[in-house]
Amino acid sequence: MARAFRRPMTACSAASLVAALVGALAFVSVAPAHAEEIGSVNTHFRVTGSDRVVIEAYDDPEVDGITCYVSRARTGGIKGSLGMAEDPAEASIACRQVGKIGFKGPLRQQDNVFSERMSILFKTLHVVRVVDRKRNTLVYLTYSDRIVSGSPKNSVTAVPVEAATPIPLR
Repeated sequence: MARAFRRPMTACSAASLVAALVGALAFVSVAPAHAEEIGSVNTHFRVTGSDRVVIEAYDDPEVDGITCYVSRARTGGIKGSLGMAEDPAEASIACRQVGKIGFKGPLRQQDNVFSERMSILFKTLHVVRVVDRKRNTLVYLTYSDRIVSGSPKNSVTAVPVEAATPIPLR
């Protein structure tokens, strides 16, 4: 019977394995960028953490003076507190002018400006900005998608830009 030859794990290869695992965990548990939770209400009591509806504010990264407010369900419980639960696909959006509108550069006709994971791997919430050039208006759409199938549930809002300030396009 042949014996299998095993090399002992060196400190260097063990450190590489640990670094790879830490990097993979950091990728999976990335915190949402630019989201500021401004309020929430409990919808279903659980001893281990209630389900709730949260309201988050997102400042448009390419347009000064516009903030989008997104409300959506967050699952509580043990899975929710560990970030393992899959949140429902429903979301609502309202974007408003909160200051003087200024463009940091030309905009694309349509651009995915925010996205945030709603489950550990499979579902993502998106906010898309679409330029309505004819009406000089910025239209924002929120929806969720999955690796296999998305949800038709969506919400839309619009922010008109004063006529004296045309929206620059790429």
